[in-house]
Amino acid sequence: MSAEGADLKKRRFLIAATSVVGAVGAGFAAVPFIASWQPSERAKALGAPEEADISKLEPGALMRVKWRGKVCWIVHRTEENLADLKTNTDILVDPNSEVDHQPAYCKNAFRSIKPEYLIAVGICTHLGCSPTYRPDVGAADLGGDVWKGGFFCPCHGSKFDLAGRVFKGVPAPTNLVIPPHMYLSDTQVVIGEDGGAA
Repeated sequence: MSAEGADLKKRRFLIAATSVVGAVGAGFAAVPFIASWQPSERAKALGAPEEADISKLEPGALMRVKWRGKVCWIVHRTEENLADLKTNTDILVDPNSEVDHQPAYCKNAFRSIKPEYLIAVGICTHLGCSPTYRPDVGAADLGGDVWKGGFFCPCHGSKFDLAGRVFKGVPAPTNLVIPPHMYLSDTQVVIGEDGGAA
């Protein structure tokens, strides 16, 4: 084999090896660059919809889901709860949800898509405290017979019924906020997205 033939083989080997190393290096450089196009975890948390499985949520129980850095409640209301919602309209500030704190599809007596489920942002509309869930009907510390279950804000005493509607004579000025949401099935709900229904 001549020296010229050996040099040609060497040259081809070096070109092939350099090409392979270059391609691998370009791949390693491209991965973080392309990954940087994806939204950060913080950005996802600020706007991404959240799915929740409500299949195990018993009647009368509350479930918490975090959406946009806020706690959202999902309450499975009982038949008694639904009947009670119709009886307390005279003690509420905005029983017909005139203030725009819910999507149009939740502007009804139950402030929900499905009457048995309340989905609300768990932040008091007074100063942003987190009310506690008080489903106990007739609680003496919350008004006795008038109390049909709901949410009590321990910071300044605001009260909301099980549709998130605010009571008269409390510091909170408006009803709790109902986030956009939709049901994917009977057991799956998405908070933060409504498929354009709003």
